[in-house]
Amino acid sequence: MSDRSHETFHDPIVTPEEEQALPERFFDRFVFNLHPVDRTVPSLIVGHGLHPVRDTVDGFAIAVTDTEQRNLRWSGELSGTDRESCGPFRFSLLEPNRRWRVELGENPSGVSFDLIWTARTPAWWGDIEVVNDGGQSTNFSHLFQSGLCSGWTRIGRELHEVDEWYSQRDRSRGVRTMSGGQGLHVWFQAQFPDRSVGFLLVESRAGNRLLLEGAVMHVDREIDRITDVRHALEFDDLDLTSGVVLVETESGRRYRIGTDASAAAGGFMSGGGYGGHHGERRGRVLVEHDVYPLDGSVTQRTLDSSLTDRSAAFDWDGIAGAGIFEFALTRSSSFEYRSTL
Repeated sequence: MSDRSHETFHDPIVTPEEEQALPERFFDRFVFNLHPVDRTVPSLIVGHGLHPVRDTVDGFAIAVTDTEQRNLRWSGELSGTDRESCGPFRFSLLEPNRRWRVELGENPSGVSFDLIWTARTPAWWGDIEVVNDGGQSTNFSHLFQSGLCSGWTRIGRELHEVDEWYSQRDRSRGVRTMSGGQGLHVWFQAQFPDRSVGFLLVESRAGNRLLLEGAVMHVDREIDRITDVRHALEFDDLDLTSGVVLVETESGRRYRIGTDASAAAGGFMSGGGYGGHHGERRGRVLVEHDVYPLDGSVTQRTLDSSLTDRSAAFDWDGIAGAGIFEFALTRSSSFEYRSTL
């Protein structure tokens, strides 16, 4: 893992001129999530990606309320688009690494929005190179950054004014096949008034660390690289309920952060096509939607992926925060979660 945060990330989406000689599995993707500063619902997760060699583009919007998760997925032929839209979705890069606009027009899911994302911290990013079980290689650039969203969103009959909601963005570009042998996956994004604690942690089924990347990103522009993470998490079967993470940084700071993941439900990324469907050729234009009731009938075991982006409340030395705790446990019967704290 290489830390390249001292360099300026190339934020624009890949262009036709840059597509020459790209590998077949190359992708260029962005994801935004957003939620009120002081509440865990409603929350939105929006993602969109290009797979130029496959001539495919796809994306999703997930809206979570107290009672349900609404999912919308779109895909199409990249050559049939203007490269900044697909189906009801459109995006604009207004200022690289600083401002984006995402729009979702009327569609059968009942979810729509018009949002401006503005950075509040510098971005952490680097290159990840891993040889997975089976010999397949992963080589991609990965960025995350804290921001604020403003605009509006409609979820069903409810119209919500989005007035500087916390929002995290994730950018990734390259070839990724992070599969085989994973036990625990965590993408942690805790937002506090003056900083954001963000990291990606992957452990094997035996509890060995496969990957750790991330930083504490400060609103005053400081980036403090994370050097170690330990955790004590509580699960109800495969669903996170609470826990503590201890984060250590390059500067010597230690952050003990408590997590309450029980205040909201949902965030099931299967609703966004994360069961292995990104990059599939599915015709010229396809838009589909469904709804997951949050009554316990839909779980990580009933879906094609256990990956979950849970809107959570955080506590760091009495300072309240909010954000996303993304997690996945393998569904292998031989795996048992192990605390490292």
